[in-house]
Amino acid sequence: MKSISPATLKTILDAGEKPRLLDVREAWEYDLCSIEDSTNISMSNIEQILNEFKPDDEIIVICHHGMRSFQVANYLEGNDYSNITNLEGGVDAWARTVDTDMAQY
Repeated sequence: MKSISPATLKTILDAGEKPRLLDVREAWEYDLCSIEDSTNISMSNIEQILNEFKPDDEIIVICHHGMRSFQVANYLEGNDYSNITNLEGGVDAWARTVDTDMAQY
């Protein structure tokens, strides 16, 4: 599985690329802070992800620190999703290095 740093993801987004951003945190976490244009489907609803995304979509999986997203990314790869990337350090790292005005928890 691939991984991406917050800075590299920002560069990709700023260049106009549109990977699918899948935030797998719980809704209350997502409501506190999130990366713009991300889709929130919590890890506890993992089956819904299979209905919302196509196996060949470019998907970057996001959570708080990168551990839940790593598990979901592995799950997706095990279900024949071919272009999965995990955000290193999750939204916590994003807030510390890219969007320092973002709320943190």
